[in-house]
Amino acid sequence: MSRAEPAPPDPARDACLALSLFLAAPAQLGGLSLRGSGPAREALLEMLRDTGVAVRRMPAHVDDERLLGGVDLAASLASGRTVRARGLLEEIAGGVLVVPLAERLDHAVAGRLAQALDGDARFGLVLLDDGIEDEGPPAALLERIAFHCDLTSAGLAEGALRSADPANVAPLDEEALHALAATAAALGVESIRALNFANAAARAHAALEGRGAVSEDDIATAARLVLGPRATRLPEMPKQPEEEPTPPPDDTDAGERDAASDPGDTPLDDVVLDAALASIPPDLLARLAEGKARRSSGSGGGRKRISGLRGKPLSARPGSPRGGARLALVDTLRAAVPWQQLRRREYEAANDRLIIRSSDIRVRRYEERSGRVTIFCVDASGSAAAARLAEAKGAVELMLAQAYVTRSEVALVAFRGTGAELLLPPTRSLTRARRVLSAMPGGGGTPLALGLQAGHQLAEAVQARGKTAHLVILTDGRANIDAEGKGGRPQAKADALDAARAIAARGIDALVVDISARTAPEAGELAQAMHARFLALPMADAAKLHAAVIAAAPQARAA
Repeated sequence: MSRAEPAPPDPARDACLALSLFLAAPAQLGGLSLRGSGPAREALLEMLRDTGVAVRRMPAHVDDERLLGGVDLAASLASGRTVRARGLLEEIAGGVLVVPLAERLDHAVAGRLAQALDGDARFGLVLLDDGIEDEGPPAALLERIAFHCDLTSAGLAEGALRSADPANVAPLDEEALHALAATAAALGVESIRALNFANAAARAHAALEGRGAVSEDDIATAARLVLGPRATRLPEMPKQPEEEPTPPPDDTDAGERDAASDPGDTPLDDVVLDAALASIPPDLLARLAEGKARRSSGSGGGRKRISGLRGKPLSARPGSPRGGARLALVDTLRAAVPWQQLRRREYEAANDRLIIRSSDIRVRRYEERSGRVTIFCVDASGSAAAARLAEAKGAVELMLAQAYVTRSEVALVAFRGTGAELLLPPTRSLTRARRVLSAMPGGGGTPLALGLQAGHQLAEAVQARGKTAHLVILTDGRANIDAEGKGGRPQAKADALDAARAIAARGIDALVVDISARTAPEAGELAQAMHARFLALPMADAAKLHAAVIAAAPQARAA
């Protein structure tokens, strides 16, 4: 039996409804994420402030002392005793904490917030997500808030926030709970928190509508707002049975046919699933249908690492201000103040003397992202070299066009005949790259081992300068020149696999691209020995190769 397609939801109206539901049951629903800056989001925040609920904005570089509370340094030094200062989470108890630039939130701060949400702290969370492409807030926080609202293309919401108390609404019956669970399973939503959020959202919606029991519309709305945005796959559609020839219409059966087509007979599971599917954006449906996993592409930079000199400020840690590390004076004093009374009695010192021990010393820490260097190792041998070189040249030029915004550099190693040559050292200069690429030679044997060794040495040199190296190997894997520059396929293959294993042992990120006319097992074996990603592009052009390199680039991770 076919059913009418649900009307596409209005993102702004859904976000306004989600905010009303959250305010009706903040302890059960946790909060919401608002993706996309613009008038729609600002209007929702203004509505939130007008409700009279305490709203505080979290500083971008908040530290543990400000977030969780600690020692009030000025008051403690003035009074001679430890005076505790309240933290932001304690100040906002019973209110809402707004987190700007949530996609850039430090994972340590996200962990503190998640722990507070799981504990006794009573506050709501509104995450402002300004990320591009697939960037987003930390998963630990998205897991603990009910609503994920996308306002990137939303207009202004009409109406105002509503208030209600869902405590007087009857709990969901077994059929309703089964419908939510079946919908979550069909969409690939495995978290039990999502089901609890959907349960609470359905009761809150019933309260907003003035009902004492949850209706079918309340359950469908909860599934649309809570389960739909969390979908990780499309539900499997049942196979349609082959149509059998139908007899001529009989007026006596008209009433029975009308009754059978009554939409009121639609199972609740199907109604809830249709509502959840309607909330999934069409582009996300396309990505899910193609089987592409959601992942963060980042800004093109390299790995994150801890630095004592520059970068994004982090919380101070015990240490010694040596080797360029900077003393965190205020944090050092905060660590020393609680122990002053004991130390003064121990040393019989005057009350105005501040005693600091080496264990109190704190140093500043920063997080910086290293630059990325993509090293193309191109097989320039054989009769197909012209096609491979054309693809490599186009891909390098496309990569360089993004160098300024992604802080990345490009290098090029070509191997042919009996050796490998560094044609283009790491650079961002597109003019220099084009000049070198136009004169790139081709033809001869395939010294794959020598090409891998040259790429490995360059990657080691790049990492020694504090940058992140990413190898892209363009080859068919059919080596015929060994590491000594001599012919012989068995020894050449063995040397190439040894060079690949050496790259894997150093943990260098790599991608092997097989661009031969017909995919052969040699390139796959090379990728396996290198612990690299493998991509077969027998009919690749420059644009496809560039897209493949970007898609296969590893996520930036902390060193």
